[in-house]
Parts: sequence; structure tokens; C-alpha cells
Amino acid sequence: MLDNYEWFKTEILKLTKIDLNFYKEKQMRRRINALVTKNSAKSYEEYVALIKKDKVLFEQFVNFLTINVSEFYRNPDQWRLMDEMVIPKILENNRRQIRIWSAACSTGDEPYSLAMVFSKHVPLSNIRILATDIDKRVLEHAQVGLYNEKSIAGVPADMKKKYFTQVGASYQIADEIKRCVEFKEHNLLKDIYPKDFDLILCRNVVIYFTDEAKDMIYAKFFESLKKNGVLFIGSTEQISNYKDIGFDRLSSFYFQKP
Repeated sequence: MLDNYEWFKTEILKLTKIDLNFYKEKQMRRRINALVTKNSAKSYEEYVALIKKDKVLFEQFVNFLTINVSEFYRNPDQWRLMDEMVIPKILENNRRQIRIWSAACSTGDEPYSLAMVFSKHVPLSNIRILATDIDKRVLEHAQVGLYNEKSIAGVPADMKKKYFTQVGASYQIADEIKRCVEFKEHNLLKDIYPKDFDLILCRNVVIYFTDEAKDMIYAKFFESLKKNGVLFIGSTEQISNYKDIGFDRLSSFYFQKP
């Protein structure tokens, strides 16, 4: 019987440091129930006992909770706007070392895209990208930097030629791009936020969170940006109270800290 969800949330917080209270309950509970049933557990208690003793099932649960849909240059119109409007704005205030945070970076497509698009404006040695995610498995994949043809379909032809090497049916990102990116584990709902960024990207992630959690995350991003720094959010998201947080709106998905 899949009841006692409050108890389950408490146990999961102890085990994983993931607070399910920050997620929309109906949507998340449906996903979790499907996984519990898939593993032949008859109750939350039984399932918790399983993941406590089986490391593979534990990792499966954490991976299942984290939504990892990513591709290079996802939503190309927004990347074009970055290239033509946002990067020049950032470079008005800083042409030395550009500090960027790709939050919830998934398999690395986004931070590597960032390094490539910035490489048109400044030397790669001036680009420092922190790429974080809660999911260790996708971070490991990101550090390898090997992608299928579908993942890199949106990469401009000149960038594909310059920064990718075909390996069988896959494509390897160049070491010079990889050196721009540092990958770290980070929980947006729990961990301390790093500071002093020219640009922060957090795209198509907070749609799974409650309004209270979204407000907290965006306020913390505001504090993490330098003066004139920019936040880039996903095409499925909006910040209706951006003025209350302190942001100026540059476009539908770009917000600047004055």
C-alpha cells in the first residue's frame, strides 16, 4: 500500500539530502510510485529498505528523481540572442576572466555550448565555467565529453568542425573546451550558492519545484551575480516577480542584476 508519503519524504531527506517538499507533490509522487512498483515493492517502507541495502537501487532512485534532458544549443534563438546581445553587455564590464555558472548542467551539453559561444568573443583562457548538478552519474558523463549525433545536432557547423572529433558513431568534445569547465555536485535546494558570476544559467529545472522554492532559488541567483550580471532561464519558465527580487528584464528569458 503506497501511503505514508510524509514518512517517505522524511526518510529520503535523511538518505539523500533531497527534500521532496520542494517538489510539486502530485507530479513527483506519481513518478516515485511508478519506480516503487517497478521494483516490486508493496509499500514505501519496503522500498526504503531496498534502497538502503542495495547501492544500485539507491543510485537508480537518485537518477530517477533528477530530470536530465539536454542538448547542445538547446533553443537556438535564445543562444543567438546571447551571442548578439547578452555577451556584448557582459563584456562592457569585464573582458578579463569571465565567470559563468551552469546550474543543473545535466550531461554537460550546456556548459560546453557556453564555452563555444563565448570563444567567438574572448580567448578560451578567459572563460571559467562552474557546471553543477545533483546527479553524480550525469556529471561523470559530462566529464567524459562524448555525445551522440542527436545531442550535437544544434551545434553550428563551424563549431562542430573546430571543437568535435568523430569517434565511431559518437563525437568527442575538444580538450581545450573541456578545460574551461569545472564540474561539481551541488543541490540547489540545500547547498550554499557560489558567488561573483557574470552569467548564470538555470534552464528548464525549476518548473518541477514549488513557487516558494522557485522564489528562493531566483533570489539566491541574484545574490550570486556580480553587478550587471545576467541570469538566463528556460523557455518553459518565467519570473513574474523579477522586479521584487531586484532584476531588470532584458528579454523573455534574460534578467540582469543592476
